[in-house]
Parts: sequence; C-alpha cells; structure tokens
Amino acid sequence: MVTVHEPTTASTKIWGSSVQAANDEAFRRLVEADPWVIDVRPARDVLPGYRDNLVLTSGAPMPWRAYTGGQREALIGGALFEGLATDREDAIAKFTDGSIEVGACHDYNAVGSLAGIYTASMPVFVVENRTHGNVGFCNFYEGKEPRRLNYGCYDEGVHERLEHVNTVLAPVVGEAIRRRGGIALKPMIARALRMGDEVHSRNAAASLLFNREILPSILDMIENSVPSVRETMLHLAENDYFFLRLSMAASKTSADAMSVPGSTLVSAMAFSCRGFAIKLAGLGDTWFEGPPPIHEGKLFPGHTEDEITWMGGESPITETVGLGGFAQACALSLQDYQGGSPEVMIERNREMYAITHGENTTYRIPLFGFRGTPTGIDARKVLDTSVLPVMDVGLAGRDGGQIGAGVIRAPRECFVRALDEHGRRYGQS
Repeated sequence: MVTVHEPTTASTKIWGSSVQAANDEAFRRLVEADPWVIDVRPARDVLPGYRDNLVLTSGAPMPWRAYTGGQREALIGGALFEGLATDREDAIAKFTDGSIEVGACHDYNAVGSLAGIYTASMPVFVVENRTHGNVGFCNFYEGKEPRRLNYGCYDEGVHERLEHVNTVLAPVVGEAIRRRGGIALKPMIARALRMGDEVHSRNAAASLLFNREILPSILDMIENSVPSVRETMLHLAENDYFFLRLSMAASKTSADAMSVPGSTLVSAMAFSCRGFAIKLAGLGDTWFEGPPPIHEGKLFPGHTEDEITWMGGESPITETVGLGGFAQACALSLQDYQGGSPEVMIERNREMYAITHGENTTYRIPLFGFRGTPTGIDARKVLDTSVLPVMDVGLAGRDGGQIGAGVIRAPRECFVRALDEHGRRYGQS
C-alpha cells in the first residue's frame, strides 16, 4: 500500500485536485521504480550524445567562465587526465575558446559526486529502471584518499588512481555484473537501511552486500584466471563508500521517471560553486537556483570553518528519493562522522515527513517501527512549513580535498522560484 501525506494547510489546498493527481502519479512512478545495475562502460560509449572533447560537472548548466575555485580546478584536471590539454594554461585556453566543452551531468542522464567530473574514457555504472525503461549513470568512486578529482584536486597521485580505476577496477567489476545478468539495487538498498546505512554518507553495509552479490562471478573469474580480480576485491573490501555511486545512479533513474505535467514534487537537487538548484517533476529540465546551501558539520582535525567551500554536488539525488538525510535515523553512527547527536538526527528525519508526499513502500526505518522513509519532496509544503530539506554530505576545502562531513539544507529561494514558474505555466496562484 502506498502511504500518502494529504495536504493539511490552506495554501496547499488552493492548488486543487489536478496538482494532487499529478503528485500522486509522480510519487507512484518514483516508488515503483526498479533500478538494476547492468554494466560498466566508458562514458563515451553509453552516455547519450557524449563527445570526446566534453567534460561533465555537477549542478545546473553554466558557461565555463562561471566556474570558480575547486570546481574550475576539477574541470581542468579532467581535461588533463583525458589528454585534451598539455598543461593547465592550455586547458584554460581550450575551455575558453570552446575546443573543450563543459556540460552538466544531469543533461546526459548522469549524476556526479561533488564536482562530478566525467571524461570520455572514464567508466560509468549503467543503471536501468526496469519498471519504466529509462537508464541513468554514475562514475566510479576514486578511493578513500582525501585528495580526489571530484574534490578539486589533480596531481600525479590523482592521475594514477584514476588510471587504476579505468584499467584495473572497472573492467573487473563490469565483467562481474555482466556475468550476473545485472543486479537489482532496490532490495540491496532496503536491506542496507536495516543494517545501519542511509546510502549517502554511510554505505558500509551496502558495499558489503554488493561484494557478496558479485562473489559468484568473482569466484568464476578467479578460476578462469581473469586478471586483477584479487586486487579489485581487496580494493572493494577496504572502501566503504564504493556503493554510493550505485545508490546515486539508482536514485537518478528512479527520480527521472517522475516527470508528470503539473507535479510540484522535486525531481532533482544539486549544487555548483555558484549555488543550489532544484527541478520539479512538472516543469521538465528547468533548474531553479538559489544561494549556496545552509550547512553544519564536523571538520577533520586541523581544519577550520573558513576553509569550507562549494564545488558542486549531485549526491542529494539520494534525498530526492527518500534516502540519505531522509533516512538519517537508520544511520545513527553518522554522528561520529558528521557531528550532531542521535536525538538531533531522529528529529531531523521526522521533520521530513512534513514536506513529503508520502512514505516509501520499500525503504523503511526500523527505529520508526519500519515506517517508510519520507519520500517525494513537495515544494508547496516546503514553503508552507518553512522546513527545508536536509542532506548528508562531505565538506570540501578551498585548497581541494575533503576536510569534513555534515548536513546541509536547501535554500528556500529555489522553491519560491520553482512555484512562481509553476503558477505561470499552470495558472495556479
């Protein structure tokens, strides 16, 4: 049974039954999505319309000149890694004259963690929504070293780790997935929630479950002397965040199926170096932007608040489908990583029921008596209640690299602008 939170305030009721019906349908499509990872392939081979001179990054689309700080440095690093430029100055010149193109991940059915860099040769997970037939993508986790390309860093060590992903890890994982005939992600995510994950900032259980799922293929591959299998499994075993990219791709394919004219439910959330942005399921591919998110967190030793910077991020696609901060009560151990307390985490999670359309029929929170996670952010309810969506994130430093973790809240301005446009397009007030 699908649990729906009926509108309770006067201002949501004036939108009428047509919006409610659109939201019911968008919500149904979201919770009935069935994401399966079916392959791993280079971006150039599977992302629609991908070009060899294209570098993708997170957030609403922007021209090259608008990118600053760590996100700009990550784009330059992607161009250098792909061999599109000989050095930093050459990369800047080619981005400026357009011979190297910048694109937004979401425009290519993809999502990116932090700066979200994709280049043509980088391997991506291919995830198919078997209920609705759409496909989404996410690139690979680089490893637990704080200095990573998606955190605005590019040096010899970053280059070597990216090459290792391309040539060693991705081919083995892709072969294992293909030998299994694809792997259903939704049941795995649901089980991970019961084991202490929220599959955004904590993925320890989900990563172990994925490793177990590919184990039969791995044993066959070892028997057949496939290269690099042992090395790959050791890498997976020591990287608890490996599954994040799968949960992001699963969330992307689920959220993309929500497109229903008239709906006020949020279908994407992302940020760039410039600010935060959302999409509504009833307004197509239009982004509605606001200032950077509101944040609080816990910094790694030796770092201070004034170092925190924004360089992109699309992992909040997990919150869009009822995971991450919307399942925070499943992962109370996160308090040690990102700060806060169990009481604060539980209260934050409960708050999210006030701004969502319903409860997820598969993703459930044991601490709440297996109540479904709050799912389907309704922009109207955000404005009615003044409760802003909460997201679990890593925090980037101005000099590159991860310097901590915490929670952010989406700025109110995005929702005001989205509903203003909804009113113009559909005649609501």
